[in-house]
Amino acid sequence: MSQRLGDLLVREKVITNEQLEQALKAQKDGGGRLGSVLVKLGFLSDEDVTNFLSRQYGVPAINLAYFEIDATVVKLIPYETAKRYQILPLSRVGSSLTIAMVDPTNVFAMDDIKFMTGFNIEPVVASESSIMAGIEKAYGSAQEEDLDKVMQSLGEEGTDVELSAQDAEELALADLEKAADEAPIVKLCNLILTEAVKRGASDIHMEPYEKEYRVRFRIDGMLQSIMSPPLKIKDAITSRIKIMAKLDISEKRLPQDGRIMLKMHLNGKKKTLDYRVSTLPVLWGEKIVMRLLDKENLRLDMTKLGFEQESLDKFEKAIFKPYGMVLVTGPTGSGKTNTLYSAISSLNQPDTNIMTAEDPVEFQLAGVNQVQMKDSIGLNFAAALRAFLRQDPNIILVGEIRDFETAEIAIKAALTGHLVLSTLHTNGAPETISRLMNMGIEPFLVATSVHMIVAQRLVRRVCAECKEEVQLSEKALLDAGYEKEELANVHIFKGKGCGTCNNTGYKGRCGLYEVMEVTDELRELILVGASALELKKKAIELGMITLRRSGLIKAMTGQTSLEEVARETVH
Repeated sequence: MSQRLGDLLVREKVITNEQLEQALKAQKDGGGRLGSVLVKLGFLSDEDVTNFLSRQYGVPAINLAYFEIDATVVKLIPYETAKRYQILPLSRVGSSLTIAMVDPTNVFAMDDIKFMTGFNIEPVVASESSIMAGIEKAYGSAQEEDLDKVMQSLGEEGTDVELSAQDAEELALADLEKAADEAPIVKLCNLILTEAVKRGASDIHMEPYEKEYRVRFRIDGMLQSIMSPPLKIKDAITSRIKIMAKLDISEKRLPQDGRIMLKMHLNGKKKTLDYRVSTLPVLWGEKIVMRLLDKENLRLDMTKLGFEQESLDKFEKAIFKPYGMVLVTGPTGSGKTNTLYSAISSLNQPDTNIMTAEDPVEFQLAGVNQVQMKDSIGLNFAAALRAFLRQDPNIILVGEIRDFETAEIAIKAALTGHLVLSTLHTNGAPETISRLMNMGIEPFLVATSVHMIVAQRLVRRVCAECKEEVQLSEKALLDAGYEKEELANVHIFKGKGCGTCNNTGYKGRCGLYEVMEVTDELRELILVGASALELKKKAIELGMITLRRSGLIKAMTGQTSLEEVARETVH
C-alpha cells in the first residue's frame, strides 16, 4: 500500500514530493509502514493519516483511546494474528465482526480473519500506534510462574521418556549445549511432551514474549494455556527441543522443521509417539509448535468419522469410481487428512497402485507410495504429480491444490482414467467450484472431472460425563435452522463441566460433513458459470446435507452443542 498511499497523499497535496521521497528513503533504511514513517518524520500526525485513509477508502476512522473493547471478541482472533496484521477486534453484532486496521486495503488480512472466525468483516481505520497499544492492552500478559510451581501444578509422574534407539545414538555423538542438558530442563521438556499426550492435545505451542514464556496445548481444537515457565530458561528449553528434533541449535534466524520420535511409558504401557516440530523466529526468540501424531487417534474406519449415512453412501460411491476427482475442503485442522487417509485405506488393495504427494507425510500407510514434498529442491505438488503419471498409478492423492499448475495436472489425470483425491481451502462445497475457476481452470474441465466435493469441520463433542439437557425457546431453535415440524423431537444438550472434561463441558470432537455430488444438473450449471449460491441452492434441492444441517443433526442427537454448530457453520 505504501507507494499508493504516498502517491495519493501527494496528489491530495497533503505532503510534497520531496517529503514523500525522504519518507520512502527512511522506510527503505529502517522498514515499517509509510504512514508511520511520515508521522515519525513529523510530516503528518497519526490523526492526519487515519482521517485521510478514512476519506480515501470510505472506511470509518476510530480513536481507540475512547473505545471500550469487548473482551469476548478479543478471544476470536489469536494474539499472533492480531499483531501480524496490525488489527484489533472491537465488537461483534450478529454475523458481523468489526475490526480496527492500520491498512483498510489489506484484503488478505480480512480474508484470513473471515476464514478463521466465520464472520463478515467490517473494517474501521485507526492509527498504528493506537492499534499496537490496544493489542497489548487487550491481550494482556500473564505473570511468570516459578519453574518448581509449574512442575508441581502438572505433577511429575509419567515423565519416563526415551528417544528411539537410532535417535539416541546420533544424539550421543552430538556436542549438546550444557544448559539444554541440565536435569530440570530435560525433566520439564519431558513433562510437557507427556502431559500433551495425557490431556489428548493435538499441538503444543511454546511462545516467547517480552515478559512471558507461554506454553499452550490445543485440546479439541481450542488452545488452552498450560504453564508459564520462567523467562530466563526459554533459550535452554528451545535448545533442548531442537536437539531432540535434530535441528541446528545455532541457527536462530530461519524457520526449521524436524521430528521427534519418542518411546514413552504411559499407564504401564510402552507407547511410540511422533511429534512434528516447527520452529519460527519471532520478535522475542523462537516459537516452537509441535504437532502430535498419535497413530492410535487416527480413525481409518469411515463409518466412525461422523458422516450421516446418506452422505457416507454418496462419498463411498464416488471414491470407488475408477476415475474422476474427489475434493475434501475445509480450514486447517478440520480433519481433511483423516478423511482422505480413511478413503485411501478402504481403497488400498494388492491390485491397486496408490501414490500420494504430501506436505508433510503425517502418517505412514502400509502399501501406499507416499512422497514428501521438498520445495527447496523443486519437489512440489506439480512436479510430483508429473512424475506420478509416469508411475502407472490407479489412485493419486495430492496433499493440496494450491495453484493453477497443480490443479491443471490433477484435472488432466482425473480425465485420463485416474482417481484423484485432494484438498482445497474453501468455506463450503459449492464455493470450491468457483475457487477452481478463479484459479484459471475452464468450466468444462471442472464439470467433467470433479465427481464429488466434501466440505468438513470439526466440532467439540459434549462431555458424556456431565451433559445435561438445556431448554431453548422455539424462536432460538428456529433461528438456528430447525424446521417447525421437527421442534417436538429436538433435545439440545450442553456440558456442565467436570473433572473429565477439564471443566470445559466438551471432550473429544466429531465431524460435520457437507457432501456435494456433482450430478448432471449441477454440471449444466457449472458449464454456464453459475455462482456458488446457485450451485448450493440446486445441490440442496437434490438432497445435499449442508454443514449447518449436519451440525443441527448432531446437536439434536446430543453429540455436540448449538454453540459449537454456530461457531463452525453459517446458516
